[in-house]
Amino acid sequence: MSVSNGISRMESEAVATLRRCVANVRTALGLLTRASGKAPVRAWPLSPRDLAIAAGMSVAAILFLMVFVDAAVTRSVAHLPRWVVSVFDEITEFGKSGWFLWPLGILFLVLAALPPVLTPFSQRVLATIMVRVGFLFTAIAVPGLFVTIIKRMIGRARPYVGGSLDPLLFDPFKWVPAYSGMPSGHATTAFAVLVAFGTLWPRARTILLVYALLIVVSRVVLVAHYPSDVLAGALVGIIGAALVRRYFAQRHLGFTIGQDGRVHQYPGPSLRRMKAVARELLAP
Repeated sequence: MSVSNGISRMESEAVATLRRCVANVRTALGLLTRASGKAPVRAWPLSPRDLAIAAGMSVAAILFLMVFVDAAVTRSVAHLPRWVVSVFDEITEFGKSGWFLWPLGILFLVLAALPPVLTPFSQRVLATIMVRVGFLFTAIAVPGLFVTIIKRMIGRARPYVGGSLDPLLFDPFKWVPAYSGMPSGHATTAFAVLVAFGTLWPRARTILLVYALLIVVSRVVLVAHYPSDVLAGALVGIIGAALVRRYFAQRHLGFTIGQDGRVHQYPGPSLRRMKAVARELLAP
């Protein structure tokens, strides 16, 4: 009888945990999709003219690489020592979004399933952590999803597809990996990680930049992409993560927008406060 009661109690606790997780996730999605707040005096730090110039320069740089650089660089990497290629073959695996999205997604669900804490202080700390985890996940996932779709619509051939090296070979809407070269998904993920994590931890930006550069170089060394592919992917990652950050700021989720139109981060919880919440959760 006691065993049966124990099993029933465990099932009840599991159901309660699942319901709590679903309710908290639903609340989080509601906050994320709510209407944005009042726009500051200057909605964007750059004027429309500045944005148009930046966009034009980006497109010009990509076209320049396609016409004058892509083929030459791709031919040159064929002469690299075999051990160099092997090293970059290992490095490139860490450019997959799953390395970030799975841990962040699981962490978010674990936080959502935590039992109710005792004090309003602890609730605010956990909410702050959840917002930041949600931001990191969204800032990496959204640009990655965009690239997954747009690269197949563009239909740029990867190097040596068709038996020759033709940087100008396109076959739009050809939904096969061989014709999904631009933009590079790995480059998008790497630079979205740079912007997202670098926003929350500015001191880590140098390490994050080295990581991002190693990933984009690996894609060229392995002849999986042309240089213009990784440049396009890097731009999508940077812009996509920055737009997600602004989206969160418009809803005052971890960030806010100042009168100058720039995004500013709210102070995050210190390690001491997080330890206090952990002690409260683990207390009998």
